[in-house]
Amino acid sequence: MGVSGQHGRNSSQGGKGSGTKRAPSRPPARSAGRAPGGRPDVVDKPLKLDAAGLVVMRPGWREAIERTVTGLHYEVVDVERAARGLLRITIDRLSGHSYPVESEFVLVEDCELVTRQLQFALEVDGVDYARLEVSSPGLDRPLKREVDYARFEGQQVSITLKESFEGRKVFKGLLGQAPEGAGWTLSFSAGKVEQVLGFNLEEVREARLVPVLDFKGRRGSKPSDVPAAEGDAAEGDKPASAEPGVIGG
Repeated sequence: MGVSGQHGRNSSQGGKGSGTKRAPSRPPARSAGRAPGGRPDVVDKPLKLDAAGLVVMRPGWREAIERTVTGLHYEVVDVERAARGLLRITIDRLSGHSYPVESEFVLVEDCELVTRQLQFALEVDGVDYARLEVSSPGLDRPLKREVDYARFEGQQVSITLKESFEGRKVFKGLLGQAPEGAGWTLSFSAGKVEQVLGFNLEEVREARLVPVLDFKGRRGSKPSDVPAAEGDAAEGDKPASAEPGVIGG
């Protein structure tokens, strides 16, 4: 991990929201399901729990979810097991794919479609759960894999490091790829100084897109492709092409 800096080098900010196309104050798209054959709040057969109170899953259950969701042309953003048999799955639309209802963001119809198919697929594969919840990632979409970072390169991202670096763990700035693909960078301004933090995914505890109130469509776009939202642009000109010097490593 390292930080580089250069005076007088400020960048315009971009943003990316994922979720239902809506005002941010509204909840994200979501669809709830249940284990087949019972009421939503009742499990028809006893579920085997582990020490943490989570349902013991058979081998290959994550692959079954991934296979089903990707087969419907959606991306699995996150899979979470919670207490009392809750299985929570977050999905996103694939950039460039055509859907029955055109939108850049996940809609309730998408969640309902995936829920129905997962209920069938998980029953066939013998995956135990009590409740199933499928939802959109929201405006602050989490970034978990290298492919997520590559997809949203050039967007505003907030990261939380596992270990403190120069007295802080949380950084917010423009996501970029390090030279020769050796990790990632986050560019941010500290006063009149542009700072560049270099990091690897192994050093990150959590990373999320920074929500931006803008519905013009920014999925996968770079700051040079779209104008910055009003009030987003930092003072000064675009970043200079000069490479800043490393001051931390």
